[in-house]
Amino acid sequence: MAPASRAVVVAALSLLYLSREILSSEYFSTLTLFNNELHKQGCSSLSEWEEYAADCESSILQLEDPDCEEGSNPPCESVFSLNAEKILNQAKLFIEQKKIPFPVDNHNTNEELAIGYVLIGNGLYDEAIKHFSLLLQGDPELVSAIYGRGIAYGKKSLQDIKNADLALFELNRVITLEPNWPEVYEQRAEILSPLGRISEALGDLTKAIQLQPSARLYRHRGTLLFISEDYVAAMEDFQQSLELKKNQPIAMLYKGLTFFHRGMLKEAIETFKEALKLKADFIDAYKSLGQAYRELGDFESAMESFQKALMLNQNHIQSLQLRGMMLYHHGSLQEAIGNFKRCLQLEPYNEVCQYMKGLSHVAMGQFYEGIKAQTKVMLNDPLLGQKASSEYLKVKYLREYSRYLHSHLDIPVAEYSVDQDLPGNFKNHWAKNLPFLIEDYEEQPGLQPHIKDVLPQNFESYSSEVQKLICTADHLGALMQYDTPGFLPNRRIHRAMGLATLEVMQAMHRTWSNSKVRVNGKTRQMQWRDMFDIAVKWRRIADPDQPVLWLDQMPARSLSRGFNNHINLIRGQIINIRYLAYFDNILDFIKDRILVYHG
Repeated sequence: MAPASRAVVVAALSLLYLSREILSSEYFSTLTLFNNELHKQGCSSLSEWEEYAADCESSILQLEDPDCEEGSNPPCESVFSLNAEKILNQAKLFIEQKKIPFPVDNHNTNEELAIGYVLIGNGLYDEAIKHFSLLLQGDPELVSAIYGRGIAYGKKSLQDIKNADLALFELNRVITLEPNWPEVYEQRAEILSPLGRISEALGDLTKAIQLQPSARLYRHRGTLLFISEDYVAAMEDFQQSLELKKNQPIAMLYKGLTFFHRGMLKEAIETFKEALKLKADFIDAYKSLGQAYRELGDFESAMESFQKALMLNQNHIQSLQLRGMMLYHHGSLQEAIGNFKRCLQLEPYNEVCQYMKGLSHVAMGQFYEGIKAQTKVMLNDPLLGQKASSEYLKVKYLREYSRYLHSHLDIPVAEYSVDQDLPGNFKNHWAKNLPFLIEDYEEQPGLQPHIKDVLPQNFESYSSEVQKLICTADHLGALMQYDTPGFLPNRRIHRAMGLATLEVMQAMHRTWSNSKVRVNGKTRQMQWRDMFDIAVKWRRIADPDQPVLWLDQMPARSLSRGFNNHINLIRGQIINIRYLAYFDNILDFIKDRILVYHG
């Protein structure tokens, strides 16, 4: 090993490791976050939406024991046992509360119908189907029995999708016989939406609202509109639901999420706060509030919100994951790793936490731990027909790049070039985040035992001159921070750019003395690109997750196809808050140009 030749990159990683605070790379696109899958950005998954959709309002299948008080000791015994007497008693209560859909004039028939619905509520779907089928043998057009059997098939479709067709067949029969019952349309929508037939489900909910508007129906339709990414219409439905029934913290949360996904972060924050007024211990509201503050660029407020969520539930995986990601993008890598480790203790196969843990280790120069974590992500092959996660797509590139960095750890960074050393197809696929399908690719060298990881250094261990250099770099780097919403202060990047600035100054001073520069072990005249390469070198060290590559070093074929370098100020319903302050000026300028050239 050659300690002197190793000094540049080891010092670079060590200096960056000292930085304790950053938030989010300025290259991290807000629109990219908005368009990701909901669970990757802290949003509720589809199953959570469905779980919440039935809150607040009573249902014909929400059966309660009237003689049991909540919190009593001993605890309430479930009325849904196989005890026949209890089922009969619950059926009678069902009748007394007039919960039977499509009742008839015959009391005995109503009692039999009620038993069927109690069986559904008890999760005995096969028994309920048999019970309703017996009733239909006597009266094939007994609407309530058809409806009950449809509901039972619908419940079974959650385990076996083939039952969905049977459920739809029964519900279609009910609508033919009784076309003016909103509950049937809502029930059919609940069957259609998991099948991906969202537009049909929306049509059913719209029909139900026309027949009998309710807070639940507006909330249900708002949920499907949200899933369809029609955030404006979803917001209007959640608002309508809240006007009909004010005390709905979940509807208020989802209203806030519609603002969040449109880039209207300040409106989202105020709405999340309203949800917390309705429910002070609302973990998801604190989590969403933290994510909104993170995207706005307010690190302290975001940390406070994530902390409150974790105080309510220290094992809340999404809050741990999001806080860890924010800490990584804040430069607090060691703290970030702590969050990812806790996340993986609770959910060992969480790809996001595993990927970010590996990335954090590599960024700190801990290549052995980093590549081990990356390999675990690589082993999580998606199932047949399942879409690969973004972490799975990226991890192979990160693993190869990590191996490359490790193999060059004893070489001064000025003596090697990522742009020249990595294959063109690899760089092209990496920059475009394409699947790792590269013909004739030769893997980077594996970890070599004689090359040790980078050890963290204490600031006090440096000489006063080095300490002064670091402080100067931090000050210079902070001057490069955008002073506008949406750009989170990234102190790790600040330090890297500050050190780059100082190195450019030194290079220019030497150039003015002899106009020569040493590149790849050779001396030649300095050019403009050499100065940029200094900054690029430090930028690459600061965050190995983001490829920073020269376009003209890409393969000619991929370069001719072009790279997307456009910035969307407004795309459909989505506003890019980072550049919103420029929008009016840009629009006025474009109008003036149109008048000049076409007026």
